[in-house]
Amino acid sequence: MSHKNLSVKIKIHNFFRDKLKDKEVKPIYKRFEKSLNINENFGVALSGGPDSLALAFLAQIYSLKRKINPKFFIVDHKLRPESTKEAKAVQKILRRASINLEILTWKGKKPKNNIQSIARKARYQLINDRCEKYKIKSLLVGHHQDDLIENFFIRMVRGSGLKGLVSMDKKSKIDKMNIYRPLIDQKKDDLILVSKKVFDFYIKDPSNNDEKFQRVRIRKLIKELKKDGFDTNKFLTTIKNLKYSNNVINFYVAENLRQNTFYSNKDKRLILNKSFFLKSYEVVFRGLSDSLKKISGRYYSVRGKKLDKIIHDIQNNRLFRSTLGGCIVEKVNRTIIISKE
Repeated sequence: MSHKNLSVKIKIHNFFRDKLKDKEVKPIYKRFEKSLNINENFGVALSGGPDSLALAFLAQIYSLKRKINPKFFIVDHKLRPESTKEAKAVQKILRRASINLEILTWKGKKPKNNIQSIARKARYQLINDRCEKYKIKSLLVGHHQDDLIENFFIRMVRGSGLKGLVSMDKKSKIDKMNIYRPLIDQKKDDLILVSKKVFDFYIKDPSNNDEKFQRVRIRKLIKELKKDGFDTNKFLTTIKNLKYSNNVINFYVAENLRQNTFYSNKDKRLILNKSFFLKSYEVVFRGLSDSLKKISGRYYSVRGKKLDKIIHDIQNNRLFRSTLGGCIVEKVNRTIIISKE
């Protein structure tokens, strides 16, 4: 290694070491490190907000300690005139800390309705495609404790079941990508503190105050509830207990799939026998949903009402052939055959 490169490397390590000495920053990193266990190259999805920049700092320290090579990404959605300028500003700030941030641009016609949901899917697709290019199988995202609580209320308003209410885990999977949420136990205020102390910078997204978005309305509702005695710690305990219950159901779903389904490699079809539908409704519902996702290759589940109708028809011995969630679902004698549409 040349003297110049060695000097740069020492400077980088000194920057992070000095920031980590801060008595408020250090315990935040310790919690981050404890919640993450990756020893291979990973991707980091950023946005430019305080939680996102805190994630960049914490992930970079983690990677330096383990001598692995992370890739950092930010998506310019082109939904606001200033989005490109903001993405470049984040890139410039991170470059000072020797973090190389790639800007990925969402091209094409933009939606007029359901903007946040569609933009989220587009963001994931862009980042996932780039991770595949680098042969990266794990992605870190910046969801934190406040997001966990907001997600619960959003799902509750939408009428989600137990699985939906506790859907934000420390680790999950989208297609073949492992998704890690190492900040899920961290408070947003702590992440703002890290961003200010390390970078003295973060982007303020105006949409975070726009009440036309459901998440913003939910956020304000939670603030009002806190004024009336809403206890965050007790609520998190409730979520944890619900997750235990959810894990029990997942166990029986897996058992039902193992015992009462057969996948034909030759025909690329999944066959569900009669016994599959004799289990409790929630076990059948989730098992059928998982089966459709497996055959279709899609990430998002089929809407509940459509699954309800299929299950009702099956349990009432009605013959049918239907398309659902990118699949063909057909009742043949006493079995259900699912194949890709």
